[in-house]
Amino acid sequence: MTTLLPNAVNPPRRILMGPGPSDVHPRVWAALAAPTVGHLDPYFLQIMNETQAMLRQVFRTTNELTLAVSGTGSAGMETCVVNLIEPGDKMVVCVNGVFGGRMADVAARCGAQVTIMERPFGEIFSTAEIADVVQKVQPKVVGIVNAETSTGAWQPLEEIAKVVHDAGALLLVDCVTSLGGVPLEVDAWGLDAVYSGTQKCLSCPPGLAPVTFSPRAVAAVEARKTKVASWYLDLTMVRNYWGQSRAYHHTAPINMNYGLHEALRLVLEEGLEARHARHLKNHKALKAGLAAIGIKYAVAEGQQLPMLNAVLIPEGIDDVAVRGQLLNEFGIEIGGGLGPMKGKTWRIGLMGEASSPRNVLLFLAALERCLSDRGYKLSPGASIAAANAFYAKT
Repeated sequence: MTTLLPNAVNPPRRILMGPGPSDVHPRVWAALAAPTVGHLDPYFLQIMNETQAMLRQVFRTTNELTLAVSGTGSAGMETCVVNLIEPGDKMVVCVNGVFGGRMADVAARCGAQVTIMERPFGEIFSTAEIADVVQKVQPKVVGIVNAETSTGAWQPLEEIAKVVHDAGALLLVDCVTSLGGVPLEVDAWGLDAVYSGTQKCLSCPPGLAPVTFSPRAVAAVEARKTKVASWYLDLTMVRNYWGQSRAYHHTAPINMNYGLHEALRLVLEEGLEARHARHLKNHKALKAGLAAIGIKYAVAEGQQLPMLNAVLIPEGIDDVAVRGQLLNEFGIEIGGGLGPMKGKTWRIGLMGEASSPRNVLLFLAALERCLSDRGYKLSPGASIAAANAFYAKT
């Protein structure tokens, strides 16, 4: 048999301004390339301890059960749901985008009696409507997405947590896109089970899912009458590997944990408040630039994510053609809309390392070119001038 040897991996250089993954700092790449040690090596156990401590700082929590699940953000979702839900449990899931819908699907697969609350894509939920449903259903768990990556909508949580707890339920939150990009206060807001991903505002390649469980959530896991449906994601076993006993559960992705460790160091070196302010500043500059050429946001004012900008595609402009030109001519990746937003919106990411004035101005210049090539009427340079005017004031 003839041996077919493909070419060595040599990916093109991209500027990642889509919904994730985001650009990665060179220090994270260097950490990923460090020598692999064993998953019970004393050095790696030290890395695990330090990663846990840094995750608690970034999550703003003292929760003992805080760790990085070996898997992407979707594994974090499944970890939270599968550990809290037993067959027959009631769960309310708030669906206003793709990832709320995914959470409801996971809950149903775990045997939950799922009540779905729905809002149109791009809208958020009010505390009052959630309080009403929770009082009627009396669920064990309420699930909601803090930063809906598919729509760019930013969901407030603090008041919702109060009404969920008043009803005796636990609040499970998707923070895949929000962690490290906007304020998130796990303890102060009373969030019970929270999951994220490494590839968004933490600017680490995809592969790990930070999660944290409150004491109330841990008590619910320990009170289960049935085994957790997933062996791999069963926190009653996984926590013993991350805890003092270091009981073997699985071979952790050693080098991915190195990468997350360095990414968290970068977050904390910058400081959470400064990092949040940077994301907001670049969002506002981008917004000013887009407004100058007539491009509007798909989400209402005050509900827009600063790190994931969902904007309406101008009438008559081909979504795929523009994104293709951005990628092929300028090396810039942005995302298209999902679900009912497909073909109607672009999703422009300013996450982590990608959130910079350089990327804002480069993207605006490239977008003007793409739009002009398709006959869209604009004043050349208007978006760049508007963004620069914003930066000059701040």
